Amino acid sequence: MLETELEQHRNRLRELLGDSRVSWEPSQLQAHKRDTWFLNVYRAVHGRLTSVPLAVVFPETTEHVQEVVRYALAHRLPVVPYGGGSGVCGAIEPSARAIVLDMRRMARIVEINEHALYVRVEAGKMGESLEEELRAAGFTSGHFPQSIALSTVGGWLNTRAAGQYSTRYGNIEDLVLGFNVVLPDGRLLCFPPRVRWASGPDVRQLFLGAEGTLGIVTEATLKIFPLPESALFQSFSFPNMATGLEAIRQIVRNGWRPAVVRLYDAVESARHFPQASSGSDCLLLLISEGPGALTAAEAAATAGVCAGLGGESRGIEPVQRWLEERNRVPTFESFIDKGVVVDTIEVSATWDRVARLYDQVVAALQRVPGVLVASGHSSHSYPQGTNIYFTFAARPFSPELGEQTYLDCWRAAMEATLQAGGSVVHHHGIGRVRKAWLGHELGEALELLRALKQALDPAEILNPGTLLPER
Repeated sequence: MLETELEQHRNRLRELLGDSRVSWEPSQLQAHKRDTWFLNVYRAVHGRLTSVPLAVVFPETTEHVQEVVRYALAHRLPVVPYGGGSGVCGAIEPSARAIVLDMRRMARIVEINEHALYVRVEAGKMGESLEEELRAAGFTSGHFPQSIALSTVGGWLNTRAAGQYSTRYGNIEDLVLGFNVVLPDGRLLCFPPRVRWASGPDVRQLFLGAEGTLGIVTEATLKIFPLPESALFQSFSFPNMATGLEAIRQIVRNGWRPAVVRLYDAVESARHFPQASSGSDCLLLLISEGPGALTAAEAAATAGVCAGLGGESRGIEPVQRWLEERNRVPTFESFIDKGVVVDTIEVSATWDRVARLYDQVVAALQRVPGVLVASGHSSHSYPQGTNIYFTFAARPFSPELGEQTYLDCWRAAMEATLQAGGSVVHHHGIGRVRKAWLGHELGEALELLRALKQALDPAEILNPGTLLPER
């Protein structure tokens, strides 16, 4: 695109929206050129991520979003919605022709309905701010992703996010009652809050996890819950992951739903809980919360399950430590400076497959040349199965092999997950890093998704390059 054409688009956007809502300051363009995907951070550190968007727009109303989308469609300009930029799969990588929509000025709580227990909130609301305001009113969202201080409500919907208390409260698809979304032609689609939807197929679900490729969410209605009356902490040590996973399976099979159910393998137990770990055991953390009678009964029942499988109590200290440290993670840059590539990969499987999946993925990662450590933990469980959240770190044999080593680790984990019969994604989304495996996940339904994209966005202006694999 010629520089004169760039200027024309930028100036026209300012005419449409006002000077304060459109920026092409170099610092703003740099700040919005990527999310937090490791590979893009790595490329940026090494000076290999140089493309920046045409402009950054800060809408303050749904009408502003519609204006931008209509303008972009008329001129065939890509539009990339941007929340907190905390995504870790490469969903945000705008081209030099792209308009980035930073949604964070749309951050109002529209309504807290205490009687019907829901909140209407604009999509740019940061998660931590939402939770603070709800708690001041006596409620909680029940949704606590590790990125809660860095992510927005719209980002949660776009990635089908899961929070750390999901076993009790559910994932984002369980918490959403309705939302408003701007379609690729600028029309506004409104789904008012519904307790349950039986009006044909639930078309709302088409937009959850679409990563901004089918529409731009501007407002959401989420469930809320009264603040819990009580909370009880427990932890138990097991000799191996298989036994710990069996304890979780029995707990949720029996109908108990502790808010937090986290099982760490031996590597992560020793790393995170050195005071409680022997160095070879696996620690299970449990938090029960709700009415006092319920938490007491649940804590007693879960303790009985753990004891029946040989679990040894490690008290409340590991849980307290986790609560204090749970959202503190080192930056990717700190590893890159040491010549190390790292990432996390969350997958899932049914109970009859998950122990085998854990073993096979760890083994596959360990076979990648340069891998220093491969570990995992379970953090989101269901009566039918659970997730495993893997972490790897590798030191490439030479700096030139950095990207290749990183991609080899991802390939090993994805292939081992598929061979074990698991799902290649649980809650971080597809982005760019996982889209090559989307066909394995969806099968023939991938073509249905392509057809839906073509029907809604024939000009392919909404977040091109993410989610859907190239043909």
